[in-house]
Amino acid sequence: MTRRGAGRLLRLAIAAGLLTYTFWRSDPRQVGLALGHAAWVPLLVAVLLVIADRALMAWRWFLLLRPLERDRLPPFPTILRIFFVSTFVGTFLPGSIGGDGVRAYSLSRHNVPAADAVASVFLDRMLGVLSILVMAVVGLLVGRDLAVDAGVTLLLAITTLACGAAGVLVFSDTIDRFVEAALRPLPWQKARDVAGDLVGAIRRYAAHHRELALVLIGSLAVQFLRTLQAYYLGQAVGVAQPLVTYIAFIPLILLIMLLPITVNGIGTSQAAFVWLFGRVGTPSAESFALSVLFVALGIVGNLPGAFLYASVPLRDGEDRHLVVPKG
Repeated sequence: MTRRGAGRLLRLAIAAGLLTYTFWRSDPRQVGLALGHAAWVPLLVAVLLVIADRALMAWRWFLLLRPLERDRLPPFPTILRIFFVSTFVGTFLPGSIGGDGVRAYSLSRHNVPAADAVASVFLDRMLGVLSILVMAVVGLLVGRDLAVDAGVTLLLAITTLACGAAGVLVFSDTIDRFVEAALRPLPWQKARDVAGDLVGAIRRYAAHHRELALVLIGSLAVQFLRTLQAYYLGQAVGVAQPLVTYIAFIPLILLIMLLPITVNGIGTSQAAFVWLFGRVGTPSAESFALSVLFVALGIVGNLPGAFLYASVPLRDGEDRHLVVPKG
């Protein structure tokens, strides 16, 4: 078995272990009752909200592609198709990293330099993470002591360091010299060229403050929509918590779900929901049911990508390049 295959099996094992343990601790019968008696009106509201957040996510990536040279920018329908199909493929890959890789790879097959494609996806991801961090800090301020914990503090600190490193990579004037010195010992010229091109593509965004600001605003709106989705899903299964509790907890849960240790946040999301909502007295069965619906709603939001991949006709062979990279 290859190392890659072993890694996938490990992530599946972690997901299965966390899911099974949390489900068992949450009283399977009560979980089934909560899901079976879910109210349809709040569920429908949550579905409408997930459609809105996917539209916002596609819009913010398009903004990040605008600084590219116009003759290298694919037609807007192609960009939308790449985005939605990659989100669908990412449903079956660890964390959000797999879907991001498919998106960058697919874009690079449409007359876009690979470095520019990776840079756009990297900035999209980091601004998304930054927006979750901002919402988490706001949530903790609003919710006060709801989620103060050593583990939460460590998670926020790691996320802050990652966002800070990305900010330095984009805006620091000395990063070019640092990267050049770091790459110089590499024996492979091609590796030095690829790394140098990627850093240069990321650094190019330092001159596009408007696009970065708009993408960050759009990302904050996406995170708020996700909080509302969880709130309405909670209403559907009878979670008796005010909106402020969701504002405090959902950004933290989203950060945990981003960890590439399981598939699509399965297992980690259940553990996070049960742990955090248990701190405010929510029965574990209701918390577990909410977590299942939250993950399922994300899959529902990715279904347009499956429809596009299966039904949209190919044009001039162009969209045949939208495939999952091998290796």
